[in-house]
Amino acid sequence: VQLVESGGGLVQAGGSLRLSCAHSGLIFGDYAIAWFRQAPGKEREEISCISSMDGDTGYADSVKGRFTISSDNNKNTVYLQMNSLKAEDTAVYYCAADYRRYYYCSGYGPDEFDYWGQGTQVTVSS
Repeated sequence: VQLVESGGGLVQAGGSLRLSCAHSGLIFGDYAIAWFRQAPGKEREEISCISSMDGDTGYADSVKGRFTISSDNNKNTVYLQMNSLKAEDTAVYYCAADYRRYYYCSGYGPDEFDYWGQGTQVTVSS
């Protein structure tokens, strides 16, 4: 399984970015893909996820209403549209996948996902 993130960068507060997670090798049934982020000195936290089984999505309270996760199955890519960005959204963003989380993918820690991308830096200037 390979996951490759892209789309990070520097943006002003209030701006938008769209992250992409191109995945391959997830061929053994349904799975979930989640976006995590890790700010300096903080633990890695799950902020959004989507299930391949039914497209069900989940969001952390900190991003609900501002971020939207979506999937293009033809391109094997999951997106995270981030709007109304704040300085506290600054972090390295990772996508992760796991076959066990396809039914319910929200609220898990990083240990609960088996496959990871390399991460992409998002910096929001205030």
